[in-house]
Amino acid sequence: MKESIVNDGALAGLRVIDAATLAAGPLIATWMGEQGAEVIKVEQPDGGDPLRQWGAQRDGIGLMWKSVARNKKCVTLNLRLEAGRDLLRSLTRQADVVIMNLRPSTLDKWALGYESLAAANPGLVMVHVTGYGAGGPKSDWPGFGTLGEAMSGFAHLTGTPDGPPTLPSFMLADGVAGLTATYAVMMALYYRDARGGTGQLIDINLIEPLARLLEQSVLTYDQLGTIPVRTGNRWDISAPRNTYRTSDGRWLAMSGSAPSIAMRALRAVGRPELTEDPKFAEAQQRLRNAAEIDAIMAGWIGQRTLDEALAVFEEAGVAAAPIYDAEQLLGDPQLQARGVYPSVDDEELGSMRVQAPVPRFSATPGAISHLGPRLGEHNAEVYRELLGLDGGRLAELHEQGVI
Repeated sequence: MKESIVNDGALAGLRVIDAATLAAGPLIATWMGEQGAEVIKVEQPDGGDPLRQWGAQRDGIGLMWKSVARNKKCVTLNLRLEAGRDLLRSLTRQADVVIMNLRPSTLDKWALGYESLAAANPGLVMVHVTGYGAGGPKSDWPGFGTLGEAMSGFAHLTGTPDGPPTLPSFMLADGVAGLTATYAVMMALYYRDARGGTGQLIDINLIEPLARLLEQSVLTYDQLGTIPVRTGNRWDISAPRNTYRTSDGRWLAMSGSAPSIAMRALRAVGRPELTEDPKFAEAQQRLRNAAEIDAIMAGWIGQRTLDEALAVFEEAGVAAAPIYDAEQLLGDPQLQARGVYPSVDDEELGSMRVQAPVPRFSATPGAISHLGPRLGEHNAEVYRELLGLDGGRLAELHEQGVI
């Protein structure tokens, strides 16, 4: 029997330099930091990562920043100055992973590309997050998640049939790109550490990871010559599948993706005879008659409160769930029992509830040591301990606007 791993995080011993801004790149470092990696967040001294000013604020402090910068040590250095770029190069020489999202032309101009950094540290894994990816006519264009959500096909498929293409109200493309890049980093580290390989460059953009989840549209067009259109909350692979309003003004979501679940749903709403009708019993026929089965579900649910409808569906083994807002999410007994939203102490906010690390490991659980630090809070610690700079040199760099 193997001994249990020491509970200090699965990635303890790895050092990550987070030199990216806003969402996708920093999220990679956030998730690695939750699992024990040492993360050094690099920011410009004149304002720092724009994420600090992004979204909801309390007393001028960005709430999303507090969560995304959890567990990170924050240092400042001015990449517009050669002395600042030298500091970054020094940090990457002692790192396992560096994350950047500068334009390719800027990386080349500042000699911060992968080949330059890997020459001094062949084991370095570099993640380069851009809007469009390396190569091609748009490789140097600026890009944000909104553009990825548009060009991936997501907005085209989202919304009601007679409504406009719809963008998400959260950082979807950045999040999907960040998750994709995080598992890519782990594969690159496995190749380096378990197979005796070198470091390598990971090229990730904001379009392709999300487009991969929407590949069905391309497959359909390629093979059938048809372009899928917006269908609201319905989906042309599952019926019933929608959101339904209850008699008390709440909302319920249901999915009949598995044929057995769809049959249970019909029995639960008092229509067992339809389970013998080929229009509803056979999967492809059920999709062709989705509007009819949808109306049956909407009529039954609309006559009952949310609790009444959910009780019936739970008893019948139907896949249904309430649609939560933030307050209801925090109050859910299942999520409370699992401690999904712990309250973390913070010097600036007092405390703040954030989501716990995902996923959960039995031997090496992730942890939140602190929320987002102040700008440059760890300059002295990192530059003295990691680079050996003394107080006089730090003061000089500060005076020159380097840090």
